[in-house]
Amino acid sequence: MTITEPAEARKEPTRQPDDAGPARTQPPEGPGAAGLLRPYAGGFAAVIVLQVVGAVAGLAPLLAVVELGRLLLEPGPVDPGHVRLVVVAGAAGLLVKLLLTAAAAGVGHLLDGRVQLALRRQLAARLGRVPIGWLSRRHGGELAKLVGDDVGAVHPFIAHTPGELASAFVVPLVSLVYLFTIDWRLTLITLIPVVAAVALVPLMMTQARLREQADFDTAMARIARSVVEFVQGIAVVKAFGGGERAHREFRAAADDFVAVFGRWVRGISPTAAGMQLVLSPPFVLLTVLIGGAALIAGGGMAPADLLPFLLLGLGLTAPVAALGHGFDELQAARRAVGRIRDVLAVPPLPEPAEPIAPRGHRVELRDVRFAYEAGHDVLRGIDLVLEPGTVTALVGPSGSGKSTLVQLLPRFVDPTSGSVRLGGVDLRELGSRELYRQVSFVFQDVHLLRASVADNIALSAPDAGQAEVERAARLANVHDRILELPRGYETVIGEDARLSGGEAQRIALARALLADTPVLVLDEATSFADPLTEQAIRRALDTLREDRTVLVVAHRLETVAGADAVAVLEDGVVVEHGAPGELLATEGKFSALWRSGRRARPERGSGRDGARPGRSGG
Repeated sequence: MTITEPAEARKEPTRQPDDAGPARTQPPEGPGAAGLLRPYAGGFAAVIVLQVVGAVAGLAPLLAVVELGRLLLEPGPVDPGHVRLVVVAGAAGLLVKLLLTAAAAGVGHLLDGRVQLALRRQLAARLGRVPIGWLSRRHGGELAKLVGDDVGAVHPFIAHTPGELASAFVVPLVSLVYLFTIDWRLTLITLIPVVAAVALVPLMMTQARLREQADFDTAMARIARSVVEFVQGIAVVKAFGGGERAHREFRAAADDFVAVFGRWVRGISPTAAGMQLVLSPPFVLLTVLIGGAALIAGGGMAPADLLPFLLLGLGLTAPVAALGHGFDELQAARRAVGRIRDVLAVPPLPEPAEPIAPRGHRVELRDVRFAYEAGHDVLRGIDLVLEPGTVTALVGPSGSGKSTLVQLLPRFVDPTSGSVRLGGVDLRELGSRELYRQVSFVFQDVHLLRASVADNIALSAPDAGQAEVERAARLANVHDRILELPRGYETVIGEDARLSGGEAQRIALARALLADTPVLVLDEATSFADPLTEQAIRRALDTLREDRTVLVVAHRLETVAGADAVAVLEDGVVVEHGAPGELLATEGKFSALWRSGRRARPERGSGRDGARPGRSGG
């Protein structure tokens, strides 16, 4: 399950100073993209060698045509044996080019598949080890684009660009050496289109063009993000008659992309058009013909010597054009690899060198401070104790730091300073496996897997039997609803049936209860529940409270009424803490929140739901 981004969580958390918390080891950083490519250096070398040799062999047919032209233009009889030899040499060169180019493409694509698999595996491994708080601040579309599109963007760089760029340099070099042996003056004239095209390349790398490319990537990411959000939320939005609003964000993203793309095209089109003009075959042929005609008219060159320039001159420009396309692909791959490296550089959750087992499940927050941005503390010196066998309700105005505080207990984020202790042990001294055997959590924003209901509940305890799964479902008051589904507990969520928000939360609660951890964190986990279901859930918590430490972010009066203790959070500080009835009698912050909540929501039901707050059940 995932958590929603709290109102106070908008920026990256600051790096924890070395003196904050106990000593611990940092899991070794995985290699960056360059490190992943290093093991495949032999494959890259093979692609380059095959491509270069094949490209050079591809010159043989052109040279054969040149030689045949000279033989035919020379006075006297033509030697048939020499002609056959030239033809065979040209055909052999063509065959070698086809074979080696195909081999280079095959090896390159196999190499590309292996590298993309390695990149996706490392991204999955890193995303599985980064703090959950970091993940909660990322949009699903952004991560989907990273693992899908950005990894896919390295395909040209691996499968095509290395060999093509190598041949783009080698083939012109071999051709130039050959042409210089024929006539150095016409060789220089033939290079005029190439030099003109290369001179235009810096115009494609100006700061304005690079900014436009960055804006293009940002606009594409926004479209991907808006599509994911639109698909995920369309059912709820349409149910409340907001279909037009649901399309607004996507339309805005699409319009923004069109504007950005238009600026990029307008900025690069003149340069691209100029390069296409000077590299076009008519322009190259015109340049060679004008220069060659001038030299021939002046008696400085034989007419037969013009033929290799007409053939190889076109060959000089083709690799340069490929180099231009390769440059675009290289720039796209560079930006994609940069984004991949940024994720691979996110430090994973630090693990202790020698984990310590907790002694009991008393939770203590000692002078806890936390900041998403240096100098702007969200939590400012929190001191709070959660006793075993009790339910503590955390209340306070929006933006007071409640969601951030509850993220500390399952260690979605670590405090900037101070400590969170479980059973006398700092959470940073517990291994992550041990931590999640001790702490389970249910949040308002619940995402269930596309799997059976039973598998979704048993996610926290894969070895649990059917009886245990059903017991947890009964405690979460969702058993009867599951039996109404098409295939009961074997119903696949998202395929056989769709659940309401309240039903999904009860499934998530059943999952947490099945985990049977001594500490349970609920971030307004009953926000979608109807009154009867909410009462049933609170009765389940009453049954389990004897051996659990429960922290609940409370917005409803009913939740507060069933708590043993209330902590009032305001501006990142606990301003009141105590039993609900005692705090109500003091006419302080909690009393004001209680009265405002009562005015905003009429009483319903009877008994403790409509009574003064106090311990549930007695």
